[in-house]
Amino acid sequence: MSGYPLELPELNRPMVKFMNVGKSFGAQSVINQLDFEVSQGEMVSIIGPSGSGKTTVLRILMTLESVDEGVIYIDGKPLTHMVKFGVLVRADERHLRKMRSSIGMCFQHFNLFPHMTALQNCMEGPVQVLGLSKKDARERSEELLSMVGMIDKKDQHPSRLSGGQQQRVAIARALAMRPKVMLFDEVTSALDPEVIGEVTNVIRKLVSDHNLTMLMVTHQLGFARDISDRICFFYGGKIEEQGSPHELLGNPQRDRTKQFLSAVKEAI
Repeated sequence: MSGYPLELPELNRPMVKFMNVGKSFGAQSVINQLDFEVSQGEMVSIIGPSGSGKTTVLRILMTLESVDEGVIYIDGKPLTHMVKFGVLVRADERHLRKMRSSIGMCFQHFNLFPHMTALQNCMEGPVQVLGLSKKDARERSEELLSMVGMIDKKDQHPSRLSGGQQQRVAIARALAMRPKVMLFDEVTSALDPEVIGEVTNVIRKLVSDHNLTMLMVTHQLGFARDISDRICFFYGGKIEEQGSPHELLGNPQRDRTKQFLSAVKEAI
């Protein structure tokens, strides 16, 4: 592909960069020439109506979906493409697998292995993918389960855990891979109201104690306001408006943003 750098220059490069990215499903354009970047250590929340493309952004970053046009870079290196004979070509599965190790994702439905304990769920990736010894993987996993308040449940299977507990294990499991970027897709939407606080407190701790780059799709505006450095309002596969939580939620400039925020507040 011509017109795109083989690698981004190291000085001030973002951790995540979308360059003119497009994605369609059949005749429907879901991501429309998106230019978007997230800095190292930045926490960005994505909000928007259903069908605006916000979850597709995360699925593309997790390489669960391919792009139709444009290039995405992670820490300066192409994610969706790879360098071959001095030019960018579509990434093969080997390249995707290598790049995927830099990205952790937590889904709204946990996706824990039901036949494994909480500890085994966290150890599996580091042992099978990263090649860690079981001893090192256990130490890392126990440290992370302790961080998310689940060390006392390490020998329990998912069926014995509440939704909030499963989600906290899922976060520890993703962190066990030592990702550069963490993605959260509506991680509290499948939880009962009384346990949402468990998970949001863990994410707040990640924001305050770790220099992780994080991208979160959420419909919880109060949560996004409390922990985000920046909020992006997506509409029609593009960023309609973005700014600090105070700016975007307190004084939106675009009519579509105002309509969306008004509708969400009425629904609460």
